[in-house]
Amino acid sequence: MNWLLLPFYVADAESTTEDGGSLVAIVVTLFIILILCIVVLYWLRRFLHHLTNLTNSLSLQLLLVTLPKEQVATKQTKTGREFLLEQIGVAEVLWSAVGGLKPQGGIKRWLYGRTDHLSLEIVAQGGIISFYVAVPPALRSFLEQQILSHYPHAQIEEKGDYNIFLPHGFTSGRILKFYNPSIFPIKTYKQLEADSLNSITNALSKIPIDSGAVVQLVVRSAHSSWRREGVRIACDIQQGKSFAEASRKGWFSKSVKFIWSIFGTSFVPESKKEDKEKPKHQLSPLEQEMVKGLEEKASKAGLDVVIRIVASAPSQDLVQKYLEDIANSFVQFNIYQYGNRLEAYTPRALDKFLFNFIHRNLETKDAIVLNAEELASIYHFPLPTTETPNIKWLSARRTSVPVNIPSEGLILGVNFYRGEEKLVKIKPDDRRRHIYIIGKSGTGKSVLIQNMVVQDIKAGYGVGLIDPHGDLVEGVLGRIPPERVDNVIIFNPSDIERPIGLNMLEYTSPEQMDFAVQEMVAIFYKLFPPEMIGPMFEHNMRNVMLTLMADKEYPGTIADIPRMFTDKEFQKYKLTKVTDPVVRSFWEKEMAQTTDFHKSEMLGYLISKVGRFVENEMMRNIIGQPKSGFNFREIMDKQKIILVNLAKGTTGEVNSALLGLIIVSKLQMAAMSRADLPEAERKDFYLYIDEFQNFITDSIATILSEARKYRLDLVIANQYLQQLVQGSDTKIRDAVLGTVGTLISFKIGVEDAEILAKEFAPVFNAFDLVNIEQYNAYVKLLVDNAPLRPFNMRTLPPVEGNRDLANKLKELSRLKYGCSRWEVQEEILERTKLGSTSTKTNVVPERTL
Repeated sequence: MNWLLLPFYVADAESTTEDGGSLVAIVVTLFIILILCIVVLYWLRRFLHHLTNLTNSLSLQLLLVTLPKEQVATKQTKTGREFLLEQIGVAEVLWSAVGGLKPQGGIKRWLYGRTDHLSLEIVAQGGIISFYVAVPPALRSFLEQQILSHYPHAQIEEKGDYNIFLPHGFTSGRILKFYNPSIFPIKTYKQLEADSLNSITNALSKIPIDSGAVVQLVVRSAHSSWRREGVRIACDIQQGKSFAEASRKGWFSKSVKFIWSIFGTSFVPESKKEDKEKPKHQLSPLEQEMVKGLEEKASKAGLDVVIRIVASAPSQDLVQKYLEDIANSFVQFNIYQYGNRLEAYTPRALDKFLFNFIHRNLETKDAIVLNAEELASIYHFPLPTTETPNIKWLSARRTSVPVNIPSEGLILGVNFYRGEEKLVKIKPDDRRRHIYIIGKSGTGKSVLIQNMVVQDIKAGYGVGLIDPHGDLVEGVLGRIPPERVDNVIIFNPSDIERPIGLNMLEYTSPEQMDFAVQEMVAIFYKLFPPEMIGPMFEHNMRNVMLTLMADKEYPGTIADIPRMFTDKEFQKYKLTKVTDPVVRSFWEKEMAQTTDFHKSEMLGYLISKVGRFVENEMMRNIIGQPKSGFNFREIMDKQKIILVNLAKGTTGEVNSALLGLIIVSKLQMAAMSRADLPEAERKDFYLYIDEFQNFITDSIATILSEARKYRLDLVIANQYLQQLVQGSDTKIRDAVLGTVGTLISFKIGVEDAEILAKEFAPVFNAFDLVNIEQYNAYVKLLVDNAPLRPFNMRTLPPVEGNRDLANKLKELSRLKYGCSRWEVQEEILERTKLGSTSTKTNVVPERTL
């Protein structure tokens, strides 16, 4: 060695050492930076996932899904087992569509997290079990279409979020996970003898009103990688490996096996290898079933699922009991050997668990993979055969309005179907065929009538309303527009200080005279049992009324009928006005030859019917006035408004019926008198009659068939069909159902549903008619003289009226059309003086307002 060069060798070594140290330092620094970057990226990713979950949860739309319990059961033709498999199979197809969605992927979703999950929930709250689906806006249309395509009669409504948590109660939860890897199957509905949902809903049905519980399944389509492990295990077993060997897991064992396969075999002699070769494992029947299950599970759409159970109750013990009961209901899905089972775990961090539950987050670490068949077994909508109490069923079916629904006319209500609202209208031409409304008390008939009346008034039409309760009139009065105030006539019999006259015996033509007599006789048949009237009563009443009506200068009234038999001078005076020989013959021959005994019998029989109205001061002051307070023909032609308040509580049931019958008959007379007008000049007059069976006679068939020619358009309403039947006589019911153009049915009774179901078939059945919700109705609408396919409708809510305006209208009407009580009494007293020989007793004194 050249010692002179030694310093240079030393310097070179030192330089090399320094370079090596710098390289190590650089590597260490880069490693630390890499670790820091990974840590920062990890926490950034967690933060972004949390932020995405929070944002996504706030945008989720909660949908309540309800189905009618009877919609399939009535058509069931298959055996119980076949029917069960078919119905749950529908849910499997539905979840297959969800599982078939392309999973969100890419670097963005890896960083921010997926937002394509939805939540399937069974909620027990307030003693009711409801089925909800929480879905992101982007998937709502898809999911609704899928649900409605598989469950055509389902109703989907968006709801505000529920809250099962008690202010001063206790809350806890469980999370269900697989005992084995997700590729191992659980039992499905195809292997279970009964509906798997029954066990879960029965556990939820035990939750009392003061507690709540939820089974929540947060689901999303799974990436296809979940199938690989299942396929590998199935292949290994089929190649002769035992289940234990094929199912070994863990990266360490796999790595050792891989290394041994490369290097270990080279150190083993061939003879030893041959010695270690073992015969192939023979599969047992259970293992063969297990392999089949692995392959079947992997062959169907997979979904990532997080299953949570949450309960809230007044005490901790109750919470634990409810959770255990619900968790135990999932035991039915367990396959204890060669399969999988669901086990319930108590979350370590309850606050975080509840946060994820409330926000419906899908935590990957808690997720298991279910295929569509397994998910359908755990969560499907209730079947018609489900007998669990307290399930929220769709009480009645709904459907959309036909495409040719009118776009103009009177608004009846709103059709709400599958998230879309459409106004239901009827055209004026179709209203001339009349409208019949039926429904139990409190179902919404009055609300509908009030809205229709107000619309007609605001449109400037002539309107008549006969209200047997009084509430309708009060509701309409407060909503009358100022420009129509002068057209309002309020007929209120209970206003005894200024009674308005109503004389049925008024007429303007011989045809009206005959019609008035026939209607008056029919009215008495309506008010009293037929066996109490009879032909003699009808004969005497007809002749008496014709006699009183013969005096056109001083027309008689119903109050004058008893006097015709008790006052001979009054009888002689009226007889001088009679020109009809048949009527004169009745008095001069028939009555003259009747003994006093038979006359007294006849008088007592007749007065027992008429006297009850004449002896009542309120009624006498109304029907005893020879001139009515208003002209019905003028009301119709000049499109005025008459509101008739016949509240039975203040008027009396029989009195109310008599006055209503007279008013309807007078309106019919006025309508038919329009024959002297060209049809084009006849203006529509809309007559609304609530509880109409009390105010019509057998002539209703004539009104329904002919009144439309004279533009008297009826809207009639009552509670049930039996009200239109008298004994075995169904003439009125048949006339209504056979003649009315538009039929509107609110909730009705079972007997009526059996009859009306034929009108609404095949869209709705008797079950629907009986169970439709309040303020909802089924409509069979007439459009262009042809009935449309029936549909459902919700009435518009009532609008509060102006009470001050209503009171002012009442005062104006009574002053304008009524007469002072003492003047009416004096007038009637003068006219009914018995034994008076002066014709002055028949003079009608001048009225003062």
